[in-house]
Amino acid sequence: MANSMQAKKRVRQTARQTAVNRNRLTRVRGYVRKVEEAIVAGDKDAANQALREAQPEIMRGAKGGVLHRNTASRKVSRLSQRIAKM
Repeated sequence: MANSMQAKKRVRQTARQTAVNRNRLTRVRGYVRKVEEAIVAGDKDAANQALREAQPEIMRGAKGGVLHRNTASRKVSRLSQRIAKM
């Protein structure tokens, strides 16, 4: 258990930042899920629209440190490829 004031403050900060990061990651996953659902449904227009909405959100997640920037780029690239194959 944290004994010093500094350690107690770090516990509070970590809890607050964990909540923010969890929210950001959940948001990214939701946008990616919308793209994947449109791909599975076979609706290319909806998939393109969903990808246009998802891409900035994915990159925002990378900028915020929730995702690695290469992971974010890979996700966008693979989703784009799957839509192009439709």
